[in-house]
Amino acid sequence: MEHKLSHIDDSGNATMVDVSEKQTTARVAVASGKVNFPEAVFKTLADQEFLGKKGSILQTAIIAGIQAVKKTSDLIPLCHQLLLSKINIDIQPVGTSLEIICMVKCNERTGVEMEALTGVSVSALTIYDMCKALSQDIVISEIQLDKKTGGKSDFNR
Repeated sequence: MEHKLSHIDDSGNATMVDVSEKQTTARVAVASGKVNFPEAVFKTLADQEFLGKKGSILQTAIIAGIQAVKKTSDLIPLCHQLLLSKINIDIQPVGTSLEIICMVKCNERTGVEMEALTGVSVSALTIYDMCKALSQDIVISEIQLDKKTGGKSDFNR
């Protein structure tokens, strides 16, 4: 099987993939990531139930992530516009981190991996923005695709 970049044509130019001949199928992608805090900062946030001067850190990050999922094709030039059927973002404390999981569903000719990854990324950036007054030693890490179904092949990390 020959592997080549799908968004680069034979001349080396960027191109949008033609999905017009692909089957419309149910597609699901799940991505995750972490926002890691210094221990004292995490304790302060947890003691305040993750409420900051700007409001609920978790709920704001969830809404931002959902908005970002819906705007993925505006942010990443070669992504297709998709009619999404479901977006779910869950943020949970784990150790001294907040773990973000984003699940996106659609019935389309191309997958929703980039949408799920974008949801995690923008949720994490929103958490950073809302918490940076406490510390700049906050680290966004481990943003990854965990699962995808539908299309030519499935993936499960």
